[in-house]
Amino acid sequence: MNPYTILNQTELQRVSDGMTRPLLENCEAASHILILVWPQLGDFDSLEYAWWLQREAEKLPPEKLAIRAVGIGDRASGTRFCEYTGFPRQNLFVEPNAQLHQQLKLYSGLNFRVPGLSPSVKAWLNLILMCAGLGSPGTLKEVFRGYKGDRQAPQLIEDDEIIQATPLPAFKGSFFQLAGGNGFQRPFELATLRLRNMVEVLSNWRTYVPNSAYLTQRGGTFLFDSKGQLLYEHRDPGILGFAANMSQPLSFLSFIETDTFTSSY
Repeated sequence: MNPYTILNQTELQRVSDGMTRPLLENCEAASHILILVWPQLGDFDSLEYAWWLQREAEKLPPEKLAIRAVGIGDRASGTRFCEYTGFPRQNLFVEPNAQLHQQLKLYSGLNFRVPGLSPSVKAWLNLILMCAGLGSPGTLKEVFRGYKGDRQAPQLIEDDEIIQATPLPAFKGSFFQLAGGNGFQRPFELATLRLRNMVEVLSNWRTYVPNSAYLTQRGGTFLFDSKGQLLYEHRDPGILGFAANMSQPLSFLSFIETDTFTSSY
């Protein structure tokens, strides 16, 4: 089944006003529709994906691309998420129990069972195992990429940008020149952004994750034309696997300009 059929019938709470509205409401005028079904709003993947969208926001005019995102959490989670990432509140919807993820048959994550454990504790155990790479292909490789750098990825932090990433002292982005220059993702650059995200979430854990039973749930990306035809999809295989090309997570959107993209994934 085309995921558009499910998404077109979905109504969820919108973060901007708390109203339950159709997910695809007001998308009719755009030539393309991008639907992001994220894990927990406090998940590494959700925060990093939103960071990339904000970075490229000027290249994504609403008349060309309508963007809607769904994250696991409640309205308080969504509000905090938007305040931190800058993602538009009117474009973010919240899902408390991953029902949409299940309808779309997205990967629910590792499900190692230990008798007697509560759903929350079981989710924590499976999350830790996934962070170690079990049931989460590509995670360790992606973690290491954040430390070693990537010449196929763009520079992530401007030289004059002030970085606040507790417990590190504040420093300017030009510091990363010492690790190899500029014009590409330098060593430790992505790891620093991920550290900043981790500190943000751990400092506001109960806001971001009101129900920890869904910690392992993964997300997906779906791009449609104005008629609902599926042009592209990516189903996350594990933690830090939210894009087919993690060096350039939004590279699939470049094909919108020619309207010639056909799904390769």
